[in-house]
Formats: sequence, structure tokens, C-alpha cells
Amino acid sequence: MHSTPIGEIIEANSTSFVAGTYRLLDAPPFGSLVRADGHAGCAAYAVVYDVHTASHELGGRAVVRGREGMYDGDIYAENPDLQTVLQTEFRALVVGFCDGPTIRQYLPPQPPPVHYSVQICDDAELRRFVERLDFLPTVLQARDVPADELLAALLRRAGEVQADRYGFAVRAGRQLALLLREEHARLMAILQRIRT
Repeated sequence: MHSTPIGEIIEANSTSFVAGTYRLLDAPPFGSLVRADGHAGCAAYAVVYDVHTASHELGGRAVVRGREGMYDGDIYAENPDLQTVLQTEFRALVVGFCDGPTIRQYLPPQPPPVHYSVQICDDAELRRFVERLDFLPTVLQARDVPADELLAALLRRAGEVQADRYGFAVRAGRQLALLLREEHARLMAILQRIRT
């Protein structure tokens, strides 16, 4: 459960946080479950819903640096200063927290502290988190996030690490069907995204 920190929190509230990565362009993928450390062994679990790279200067904007014959990775090789003027950040929706050894799938009493570290959950921690699916309504009801795409990405990833992938898919599908019983089209769209 102690993986290497990939970044640190630079902004936090009760429902989400923003983290800056330690290495440029090295953010967790969309839909990844991450853990943000907190006070007294309490850590928040969150799902990555936005990744962006931009100038870290207030109001700053990246400028075009490519030219004929120099594109993509060559730009970074020719401009090592980009490592210091750009910052990769990601936003994550809080879906639970650990209270000692117990995982709670509702919002924590306090957001994770600014400047505390963030790690990508390994396969074992992801499996442990999705043993219960009480976090599904938190994602489905989230505002200002691509909730359906986010949930599908998280469940696809969680399914990949299960010993019984089919059993997990059935359990998640049944829970979604219960939660979205009045929204058949939305349910079908999410299930289709999970299968692909």
C-alpha cells in the first residue's frame, strides 16, 4: 500500500483536489484510483477526471516551439527549460477514505492537506477498494465532471485486476442497473463504455 508518490496536492476541498505531478507529463490516466495521504493515517481515495499541462505562471501560456523538422519529443529535447516552465496537474473526485484499516466510501470529514503526497493505487489496493461499490452514486451524481465516462473508465480498470472478471462485471452491472433504473439510456451507454 506504500507506492511511490507521483505528485502533491496543490488545492483541495471536500469533494475534489488538484495535484501537481513531480515529473512533467507523468500524470495518472483518466479514471485511475489514487490515494492522497492525510493526517493521522487517514487517506482520501479519489478518481482522476482531468489531466492538463500548462505554464505554471499565473496567466502564462505555452507558445509554439516546433518548426519544420522538429516536432513532438524533439521539442522537449531542444528546450530543456520546458521542464521548469510547464507543470502537469490532475484533478480527482474524492470517493472515499480510509479510517485506519477500514475503507469508507463516502466523503471524508476533512479534505487532504495541501502539499501532502498522492500515489496511484496498485492493483491490490484497487481490488480492495472496489470490494464494495458504495462509491458509485458519488460518481454518478458528480457535477462538472464527465461522470459516465469517468465511472466506465474506473470500472474497466477495476475489472482488469479482478481474479473473477466476469463476476465483478455482473456485480457492477447489477448495482448500476439498480441505481439507474429510471435512466435506461444512460445505463446502457455506461455499460457499453465499460465493455469496450
